[in-house]
Amino acid sequence: MVAAKQSRTPKVASRRTGQSRRSERAPSPAKPASNTKQQRVLGLLRRPEGSTIAAITKLTGWQPHSVRGFFAGVVRKKLKLALESTKVGDDRVYRIVGEKVAGSGKPKAKQQQRVA
Repeated sequence: MVAAKQSRTPKVASRRTGQSRRSERAPSPAKPASNTKQQRVLGLLRRPEGSTIAAITKLTGWQPHSVRGFFAGVVRKKLKLALESTKVGDDRVYRIVGEKVAGSGKPKAKQQQRVA
């Protein structure tokens, strides 16, 4: 005669459900990162003399096409900053213009309207 199988207790859901332990803790207050590559690049672009793609690639280790993508995706689209490009000799210099001053609500320089 065959003995009846013992019933098993139901399995407890494993931790591998896509959530990490971090989600179980109380969320910590978000503080902006102060010395990221993005912040350093924006610092270079905010200088009156601006910066070249070569200088930014040297600072960050990014490829030139990644720097240009950062300009288009982050600086122009996400942050909505006006990025000016001028040719100085053989180099192209980029700088942020028309950025609002904190608290005043007025732009530093007039922004040029783009004509499509």
